[in-house]
Amino acid sequence: MEPPIVITNGVVFTGNAFVEGLAVMITNGKIAGLIPPDGIPEEAEIFDVGGDVVAPGFIDLQVYGGGGRLFSADPAGDALDEIANALVAGGTTSFMITMATNTMAVVDQSLQVLNGYTHPALLGLHLEGPYLNPNRRGAHPAEYIRQPEQWEIAALLKRAKGRLRMMTIAPERFNGETIRLLLDAGVVLSAGHSDASFSEATAGFSHGIQAVTHLFNAMSPLHHRNPGLPAAVFQSDKVVASIIADGIHVDYEVIAISKKLLNERLFLITDAVAETQTGIYRHVFNGDRYSLPDGTLSGSSLTMMQAVANCVERVGIPLDEALRMASLYPALLIGEEDLGRISVGSVANLVVFDQQYSVKHVFLGGSPQ
Repeated sequence: MEPPIVITNGVVFTGNAFVEGLAVMITNGKIAGLIPPDGIPEEAEIFDVGGDVVAPGFIDLQVYGGGGRLFSADPAGDALDEIANALVAGGTTSFMITMATNTMAVVDQSLQVLNGYTHPALLGLHLEGPYLNPNRRGAHPAEYIRQPEQWEIAALLKRAKGRLRMMTIAPERFNGETIRLLLDAGVVLSAGHSDASFSEATAGFSHGIQAVTHLFNAMSPLHHRNPGLPAAVFQSDKVVASIIADGIHVDYEVIAISKKLLNERLFLITDAVAETQTGIYRHVFNGDRYSLPDGTLSGSSLTMMQAVANCVERVGIPLDEALRMASLYPALLIGEEDLGRISVGSVANLVVFDQQYSVKHVFLGGSPQ
């Protein structure tokens, strides 16, 4: 048996509260407990983090690339390796690789790769499209947006072999039977790229849609005479929403308002892409964001650590709550109860960062990276 790893001299955020004066002990890739300094085993490998914050690793449920690689442009195992390694280095220890609306050939190729690929940080595939509303397509090419057909979705689920974990759909284009088909396959459904009215969105929620994708972006607006999808999630008691906290996709004041209304039902994603000259998404980096060649906003350059910092420094969200938005809340949405917390038995996915929000150490399944 390998000796335990003990992280000392840290300010530990458990997912519930900050704790000082205790060390985090890891055995066999899991959290063994918080222990006093005089209880550290002699054989332990010790990491003194010098007063930095020790928190659950970040969970990004919508990210398209990293490390200069975009999965949809290069759906291959080596691209996933580079993406995963870049995300983990930044503190994201769990992620959904995301693919926007594309040809079915590229979707099938990505599923073939995922079916033969494993990485401890990879949760599965988030398919954003192709069953969206073309009126709210954003950067998604209109020619690849499809009308949902039950037979086609059933065939897609069969090919996915359980690797399709999340899907963004336009609820106004789905009936309850087709939504149930996806839910029964274990797919988390999120409403997005949608022109749904308030009643159409509410109907989708009643059929089992659990979330809303990148709140305010590519959806019917919140209007006093036509409240749309944002109002539907605000009025819901249980539907959650992701948001891109870069100040570009959504103004920081709107993030603050959304947080007041949704509280623990608002969580962070990056929506991050990478620059590429191949595939149908030719993302161009424009200093603090990515756009298509025609200027359409097509993705962020955000990291989860930056998103947390923005929430604290620009929105005024307390650090403990910003960390929950980046870890615990997405874990709860996808039913991963052993992620997003530092508690006995949880997976030892941890990020260590300093007061300047600079990532200093990352532990993935208990292993220092």
